[in-house]
Amino acid sequence: MAVALAEDYLNRPKAPVMPHPATAVPFMELRGVGKAYGEGSQRVDVLSDINLKIAEGEFVAIVGFSGSGKSTLISLMAGLTMPDQGSVLKSGKPVTEPGPDRGVVFQNYSLMPWMTVYQNVALAVNQTCRALTVAERDARVHEYIAKVNLTPALEKRPAELSGGMRQRVAVARALAMNPDMLLLDEPLSALDALTRANLQEEIVGIWEAERKTVVLITNDVDEAILLADRIIPLRPGPGATLGPEFKVSLPRPRDRQQMNHDPAFKALRKQVTEYLLDLQNEQAASKSATVTLPDAKPNTASELQPPGAVHPTGEVLPDVKRFVDFAKVSKIYPSKRGPVKVVDDFNLRIRKGEFISIIGHSGCGKSTVLSMVAGLNDISEGGITLDYREVIGAGPDRGIVFQSPSLVPWTSAFDNVRLGVEQVFPHVSRAERTAICQHYLERVGLSDVMHKKASELSNGMKQRVGIARAFALSPKLLLLDEPFGMLDSLTRWALQEVLMDVWARTELTAIMVTHDVDEAILLADRVVMMTNGPNATVGRILEVDLPRPRTRKQLLDHPDYYKLRDSVIGFLAEHDHA
Repeated sequence: MAVALAEDYLNRPKAPVMPHPATAVPFMELRGVGKAYGEGSQRVDVLSDINLKIAEGEFVAIVGFSGSGKSTLISLMAGLTMPDQGSVLKSGKPVTEPGPDRGVVFQNYSLMPWMTVYQNVALAVNQTCRALTVAERDARVHEYIAKVNLTPALEKRPAELSGGMRQRVAVARALAMNPDMLLLDEPLSALDALTRANLQEEIVGIWEAERKTVVLITNDVDEAILLADRIIPLRPGPGATLGPEFKVSLPRPRDRQQMNHDPAFKALRKQVTEYLLDLQNEQAASKSATVTLPDAKPNTASELQPPGAVHPTGEVLPDVKRFVDFAKVSKIYPSKRGPVKVVDDFNLRIRKGEFISIIGHSGCGKSTVLSMVAGLNDISEGGITLDYREVIGAGPDRGIVFQSPSLVPWTSAFDNVRLGVEQVFPHVSRAERTAICQHYLERVGLSDVMHKKASELSNGMKQRVGIARAFALSPKLLLLDEPFGMLDSLTRWALQEVLMDVWARTELTAIMVTHDVDEAILLADRVVMMTNGPNATVGRILEVDLPRPRTRKQLLDHPDYYKLRDSVIGFLAEHDHA
């Protein structure tokens, strides 16, 4: 049904359509492919009965859950692993090993840290292009480094590069081998929105210029629509299978800001998103929480001080709920060229129980603002108050979740949460503290692994532990620094729902730093948009006047949703010259 609806909306003459894979021998074909790991009782079926045909020059996006087998699928196409059942064919011939005809770019870029950008790319070229002369190989290395705009960083080493620049090196290295197929395993998922958008444009530019066949694994529906000819969901396992495909007939070139106004884009986006949400709901139905949360308050709880109280600056407070107050806050760092003001004159007042999203380009000072209110970074100028008390240092009244989880690796997920709970709930019984830990670990989907050591968990699971720990503290202020940035879209959507539920039930005040426009609008009462750094400050504040409780499906149908989205996207586009 979803496919039919998508084609009804989108099957209209626009741009030339790629030939259907069935019209000739497929460039890449998977026939009845299955893959499992382990033996006996430890056997885990990852993929089952995968059937896929890809035409030469086609751009296919695979979307799905974390752990559903997307990376295994890429490894099978690359010849890095062999199927247990079925066969993988390229131009009708079995794939039995890796080869330079298939360039692979993984999420975690694998660069030689002691080599320069030039040397990392040259290493691949020298191995795969031995028939070329030294001068020809040198020209090829320079050509592909230039294609990803890294010529100024030619002699730099990976440690001197940003995450986005390192990923560009990995892309240049794969392309320089002159493969006829490019396999991209979530190469952009760990990058900020601006860097990700720039690399998306570079990838599609290279694809259009060279017409290589591309398979992209992504967790971003918008990215899939922007880049691909077809979108194919991977239904979660065990024994994951491919779902129905969605054809993307939007004309190229595709502009992300203009697409936001295109009814065909909105229709396709709705179809794909709703299909994925239905998959998410199927999984969630079997993992509902069973432990009841005790009715207990932490020792950090306190009532809002009444109007007329004296602010730390000496000002008598008016009858306004300024639960969190940033007053002329600045942060200055020393540098070789003198002091650099990263954040300048940041002013913001937050009501008790309000949810604020802070969005802006990488390097604009979002995380610096969050670390100052957390008490982890000194304030250079101005001041911050929480519950009418000046923020001087860190404290358990502020729960913090970072993008990279900070866990004690030799203790269990449960014990990582318990360590915090015992600090803020010393006055309740041990059974109640245990129930608090179990409840939040269940809520983030870790009931089956809560007694595993943190070192044995995947990155996504570790992040869930960090989120459960922050929730369990019932803090006055919840601080979230891109907490879902390392997770796939579907896991992120599920945890966003948990966050909204906990926030509504506990009336927490929350500040979230994010680079995800949809996440910012879905969660927040107000979206604070920051200008580029240095001297970054509040550029615009958007009131999100959408009814609560909110769901992603409801947002897609709300008449104001795309207007709000356009406002944030427009601001980011205006400030894309960091």
